[in-house]
Amino acid sequence: MITPSDEALVRDHTVYSCVMGSRAFGLATDGSDTDRRGVFLAPTPLFWRFDKPPAHVEGPADEQFSWELERFCELALRANPNVLECLHSPLVEQADATGRELLSLRGAFLSRQAHGTFVRYALGQRRKLDADVRQRGAPRWKHAMHLLRLLASSRDLLRTGELTIDVGAARDELLAVRRGEVPWPEVERRMTGLAEENDAAAAVSPLPAEPDRARIEDFLIRARRASALAEPPVRGGSAG
Repeated sequence: MITPSDEALVRDHTVYSCVMGSRAFGLATDGSDTDRRGVFLAPTPLFWRFDKPPAHVEGPADEQFSWELERFCELALRANPNVLECLHSPLVEQADATGRELLSLRGAFLSRQAHGTFVRYALGQRRKLDADVRQRGAPRWKHAMHLLRLLASSRDLLRTGELTIDVGAARDELLAVRRGEVPWPEVERRMTGLAEENDAAAAVSPLPAEPDRARIEDFLIRARRASALAEPPVRGGSAG
């Protein structure tokens, strides 16, 4: 359950927020939720206490999730698919000066490490789909659609060096998968083909081998320093 202090962090200190999920992917239907993701910069004086601010906050709105800036950067540097996609959402709702600089650094987070993280995540989802087929006779079609989307997005990232999350012209064929109109063996064939295309693209990708960690760390230090100068000092208790 979200606490009042956690809610205040999201309400008062969000530097970047966007819409994610099907709406950002160009796959929304009439019943789609609106998934919101954000990044907040916890005031630096909060880190001077024994009790540190949270690394993430779920809420306060339904389908809302936010990361503290440092945690967000750590995950993005590791090429976490969900976090990298958040940085590339076409549906930005809020970005202050810190948030705009974070967005300007999107390319610094990208590297060939994405091949391992995206494909590893996809393999985990594929195992779940295979289990569904064994146990229920059919996969969860929505999950199958999103797995195809992720594999295509990862392949294109490795080929071009740019991450685009809107599916564009692939919308209709992906929604057909979601409706269960494409036989599972055909969906399996597409997944296997996309995984192979990811492997081939990784071998010749224009992306650097590693993200620009020093550039991101410089940004984080400057953000922490500016917060420390802007916030009043943390008052301690009375002497005993």
